[in-house]
Amino acid sequence: MQPLIDHARAHGQRPEEFAPLAHGQSPQALFITCSDSRVVPALITGARPGELFELRTAGNIVPAYASRPTSEAATIEYAVEVLGVTDVVVCGHSHCGAVGALVRGDDLTAVPAVRDWLTHATPRPEGAAEDPAVTDAVQSHILTQLLRLRAYPCVADKLTDGQLRLHAWYYEVHTGAVREHRPDTGTFEAL
Repeated sequence: MQPLIDHARAHGQRPEEFAPLAHGQSPQALFITCSDSRVVPALITGARPGELFELRTAGNIVPAYASRPTSEAATIEYAVEVLGVTDVVVCGHSHCGAVGALVRGDDLTAVPAVRDWLTHATPRPEGAAEDPAVTDAVQSHILTQLLRLRAYPCVADKLTDGQLRLHAWYYEVHTGAVREHRPDTGTFEAL
């Protein structure tokens, strides 16, 4: 923890770099990804403060839209309606513990909140349980989350108006490579 504290102390010693951020934010994109500590959106994209709005959930799950408010729905709606992002990226990653647990059918009774959260990932991702990277399962899961995102009213409206673009990304934690889903080929290919 000490290296993190030391960096935080040094970070706060450059207020002139951050003063403009007090005037608001205008991020280019909403980046929906997993809470996994190996996935660092600003590192992957090179975004500076104020350029990327983030939604991080266990397993980069976008729950189905419901009339009752959720944190995820509020974040998506705020990014699209208030901040006016023009792009939304759903980024899954290799070696995802959440997707791996779903594919393997792990017993999650010891972590009931995790177990219950993962029920939002339905349908269950398909892929080889013996693949430690769970590549196929994660890529299938990303596309499911993207479809679910399309059902959010604010997203559907902006897509219809041509004011929003959706992207499905797959990040390899062991190489740093990013692949994007190409609808024309149905495959994830290098950016």
